[in-house]
Amino acid sequence: MNTQPDVKRYLERIGYNGPTDISIEVLAQLQEHHIYTVPYENLDILGGIPLSLEIPNLFDKIVTRRRGGYCFELNALFGWLLQELGFHVTHYFGRFWRGETDTPMKRRHHILHVEIDNRRFIADVGAGSSPLQPLELIENIEQIQGDETYLLQHSAPYGWMLYERKNGYLDPIYSFTEEENLPQDYLTTSYWCQYSPESVFNKGAKVYIRTREGRNTVDGQEFRIFSSKGVHTFSPSNPLEYADALLTHFGIRLPFEMK
Repeated sequence: MNTQPDVKRYLERIGYNGPTDISIEVLAQLQEHHIYTVPYENLDILGGIPLSLEIPNLFDKIVTRRRGGYCFELNALFGWLLQELGFHVTHYFGRFWRGETDTPMKRRHHILHVEIDNRRFIADVGAGSSPLQPLELIENIEQIQGDETYLLQHSAPYGWMLYERKNGYLDPIYSFTEEENLPQDYLTTSYWCQYSPESVFNKGAKVYIRTREGRNTVDGQEFRIFSSKGVHTFSPSNPLEYADALLTHFGIRLPFEMK
């Protein structure tokens, strides 16, 4: 890939035209712009389109065709962007806990570790519940982002655990260990997510994007638009209406018809 023009196109895709120096402020702005413009989505899995984690293919999907993806796609490409800009990035594997009733059986989340001026941060654009900005990798200190509060704790069995404080309680989001992973280390788990009968990713549409007023989500056939006016919920009555709603609320154009 001719990286300089591609970096410019990536920054245009996420609507970022600010400085690109190696700083905490720039990292925070890049993550925030990414989360507001690139949706989390599993629609190719449902459409039977095999996923590629190769950077040129991810660039074509997310930047050129203005699609989204799930963590193995989004954080792989965002990590590439950060590295091209000069950030020191390490790729971690995480175990997703949010919404689970038991101990999760697989590590199925891709997380980025970024070191800046001897300070360590977790950057993540690959989950519907991703924090809007990076979190410093420090223990037992609440980190407040708007009306959201996060906390990192370390435990022997699962490494670092990320929590969000909700209604006075700590809700676990995911855990991760500090083992460096290579791109090929994610291939087997991504394949499992696409094709396993036990995977949650091939059961129905999961689409999510933050907005300045709230968030837009899809769960199966149901769209939910959260704003300052409340929640607007609707289910398109046919594939054409479904496609129009995806384009309107997520900017997604599919090359196939959702069933």
